[in-house]
Parts: sequence; C-alpha cells; structure tokens
Amino acid sequence: MGARQFVVEADGGSRGNPGPAGYGSVVVDAATGETLVERAEYIGVATNNVAEYRGLLAGLRAARELDPDAVVRVRMDSKLVVEQMSGRWKIKHPDMKPLAAEAARVFPPGQVTYEWIPREQNKHADRLANEAMDAGKRGERWEAGPLRPGSAWADLRAARAVATPARPEVAASAEPEVADLDTAEVASTGAGAGASGTGSASGSAGASAAADAVSPAAAATPAGTGGPAASAPAGTDAPVGVSAAADAGSSATPAGTGGPAASAPAGTDASVGGSPSAGTGAAAPTTPATAATSALAGTDASVEGSPPAGTGATAEATTTPATAAAPTTPGAGAPSAASSTPQPSVGWGSAPDLGAPATLVLLRHGETPLTPQKRFSGSGGSDPSLSAVGREQAERVAAALARRGTIQHIVASPLARTRETADAVAARLGLEVTVEDGLRETDFGAWEGLTFGEVRERHPEDLTRWLADPEAEPTGGGESFAATATRIAATRDKLVAAYAGRTVLLVTHVTPIKTFVRLALGAPPESLFRMELSAASLSAVAYYADGNASVRLLNDTSHLRT
Repeated sequence: MGARQFVVEADGGSRGNPGPAGYGSVVVDAATGETLVERAEYIGVATNNVAEYRGLLAGLRAARELDPDAVVRVRMDSKLVVEQMSGRWKIKHPDMKPLAAEAARVFPPGQVTYEWIPREQNKHADRLANEAMDAGKRGERWEAGPLRPGSAWADLRAARAVATPARPEVAASAEPEVADLDTAEVASTGAGAGASGTGSASGSAGASAAADAVSPAAAATPAGTGGPAASAPAGTDAPVGVSAAADAGSSATPAGTGGPAASAPAGTDASVGGSPSAGTGAAAPTTPATAATSALAGTDASVEGSPPAGTGATAEATTTPATAAAPTTPGAGAPSAASSTPQPSVGWGSAPDLGAPATLVLLRHGETPLTPQKRFSGSGGSDPSLSAVGREQAERVAAALARRGTIQHIVASPLARTRETADAVAARLGLEVTVEDGLRETDFGAWEGLTFGEVRERHPEDLTRWLADPEAEPTGGGESFAATATRIAATRDKLVAAYAGRTVLLVTHVTPIKTFVRLALGAPPESLFRMELSAASLSAVAYYADGNASVRLLNDTSHLRT
C-alpha cells in the first residue's frame, strides 16, 4: 500500500501590509476529499508574504502530525511562495528566509510539491485567514469549528484535488484577469494583490500599495500601455484610472517624451516662480533634438538649475544662447549600472500576489543661494544651506506630506541642504531622519560653483565629453554619471530591502532622483537629459518583490503653488 497523499491549502493576509495579519491552512485527504485539519491564527502585525509563509508552515506541520511519511501537494494562490519554495525564485527578504527554511525541513526533500492555484480555488484557506484576523481584532483567539467531511464543499474540493493534475502550464494559463489587478500591480508586472486571497476583509496589499503613493490618487499606470489599468481588485480601496499627478494638480512629464517646456529650461525652477514647469502640462513635448539643445540652454543639471535638462548634474547652470550646439547623445553601448543584474520579466502575465512594494518618495531639497544663479552644486563644493525661499519650500512640502499621511520613514543625503529639508519634514511628521551617504549629489570636480556657461568657456572639451559619455568625469576628477548610477543602484537595493512594504521619503538631489527614475524605467543614460526636476519637487517609485519597479510620480510641485 502506497503512502498517504495530502493536499495542503494555505493562505495569509495583512490588513495594512504590514498590519494586523493572520493565516489559514487546511489539510485534505487527496483520495477522499475529506477535510482532515483546519488551522488558523492571528499573528499580530506582519506583511502579507510573512503571513502566507506562516500559513504554509502551519499546514505542513499539521500534515506531518497526521502522517510524517505522507506525500504532500501544497496548493497556494501566492505565486511568490510557490516559486520560492519550488526553488525557482530566490528568497531575499530577511523575514521570509527563516520561515522558508523551516518549512523546507518539515518533510524530507521530495515529499512535498508546490502548485499555484487561482484565488477562487483557495477560498477555504482564505476564509480561515479572515476568521483569524477577525478574531484578533476582537481580542480573541480563533477556534476551530466542527469539520464537515460530507459537505458539498468537501465534495467539490475532493473532485478538484483528485481530478486536477499539478501542471505548471495549467496554473500559468489561469492567471487572474486584468480587472482583478490594481493599477500598481499591473505596472509592476505582479504586485499588489498580496493579501493573497484575504479579500475585502483584509484590504489586500493592492490597496496598501496605492495608499502608500505620495498622494491618495497615486495609482500607477501600466507599463507601456499608455493608460491606467481597468480596475482595482475587489475589496481594495485603491483608486483606479487616475494618474499619480492628478491628485497633485499637475501632470508629470513622462521620461523620454521629448523634454521640458520650451518656455522654461529644465531645471530652471521656473515652476516655483510661477512659470509652467515640466509636470504642469503647460508645454508641448519637444523633439529629442530640441530637448538636447535645451539641455545646454541653461537646464538644471542636478542641484540648483543646471546643465543639461535633467542631466542630473546638480548644477545651477545659467541659460546659454539657444543657438548652442546640441550635445552628442551618449553612446548606446555605454554600460548601465544594473547591466550585470538579471532583468526581471515584464508585462501583464506575472503573479499578482507579491505584496505591497517598497515605495520610495523622492524629494529634491529646497533652493539654496546657488539655485537662482544656476551654478553647479554637487557633493564636492561649498555645501550651501537653504535660502529663505528654500526654507519656505521645505515647510510647504512638509505640510503637504503631513496631509497625505503616508510617509513612514525619512532618509536623507548628508549634505546641508538635504538635511535641512528633511528636518523640516521630520518635525512636521514626528519622525527621525536617517542619513544615507549613497544619496549624496554627484561630485562635479572643478566645476563646483561655476555656471554652465563658465564651464563651457573654461573647459569646453571636458564639457563636450561629459555631455556625450556617461563614463566621462567633470574636470578635476569629479564623478561620472555612470559612477553615480552604480552608487544609486546599490543604495536603491539597500533601501528596498530595508523598507520592503513600507513608504520611505528620500530627501536627496537632482542627479540621484533622475537616476532612480532612469533605472526604474530601464531607460538609457541620455534619458537624464529628458527630465525636469524642480527644487522641492516630489517624485515616487515603487519596487516590488520580483524586482520590478513602477514610476508613480515625477516632478510634482503642486504643494508650492497653493
């Protein structure tokens, strides 16, 4: 007589992600369809994914108690857990690694297989998880009721368990339809619905993901679709069909659309003074050639106004004649910061259950005395403090973030202007500021303190190379854009791991912010010349567990115009 065969179905959810969480597990006799054991527990504050792993662990332990020699088929609607436990995806999150290792030890290798199932087929475990969370909300413990092995539910489960083979291709073809995904998870190719079947009772991770964006209406646009997703998942509060910038009162300029408004050179901070800026929707996009020219024409490098539109160079470059030659676009073969990193799959077909993302809200510091003068101001110069205008901008953005109420942590560059801006926000939100050296501005070498025109006059050949090649350094041994990108990529990975499922405000500079956005979009180095970033502006990027990213906001300055 062969070994007994069990089917373990498990689920977990968090109402807040992280928030009050619970799991549910059921062990079914694969031959008869009889429900043998139900397990559920409220586990306090945790993320969706941790709750799912706890549900898996409880189900495996229950099966082992029944028969340690049994063959077990685990069925879950969490693609993340199924793929990780099957060994196809790496486990990076520190909270999940020990749970996964413990689950792998419950049965000897080879006795357990994993199968992804649609959420609709995991209602039993989903119900138990919600019952556990409801009990926890009442301050009670979940108690198992009488099992009903002869019920229609058990009969249905038996038919499914016996008749449905564990075929990965079947599971893949049963991916949820678009209407079941919130806009954030569609854009990320698979995040968001991570309550993993906890349904409306849990609120689902998709709602948390959308709520964590800078503004309540910050729903992400599906990558490459040109528009929002069809709808949010049932039971979530995630707004759908509204762009991230709509709530802010401005429409963010998409990276790569051609560049900033012709009337306001990128980075000139014209939007603060009343002129339309990229992101207000006032200007029509230009062609790449004109965008490149405007980059030379006094665009904001990265700090206070600056060289090439969005080159990220933090300079406060002065406006130069519009007849200046357009810079040569950096070579397509230039190495990317993340070129050696395996790229995650993109599209609409990935798993919708990766949980809430790490949301990085990117705040550029307020003006300094160098900003209106358009001078290079990186990490190797005089380290100026905020001007009176900059301090007012910091107070305005602090008030706006306090109204939105989504920021959970604050991390700042070590430079004075970012520290001052961060302190203003921290005082309003009642949070501590953590300093991260990786968020510092690019070092512009001998160009520090000079205008763009002065650099062109004194170091024309160096400037030409710098505009054409991301590997080129400013005169005097400054930092290249490629080196900055490598630093920002490492800092990004560190922060995403530390703040998984959380919303963190990064107070930093033009070049780092544009680099975060460029890397999230997978855009080439020259895209830095196509973005505008005003002083005290807000941008946002969400990072999901599968490595995908969703740009949710760019250069929002609505808080400065109220």
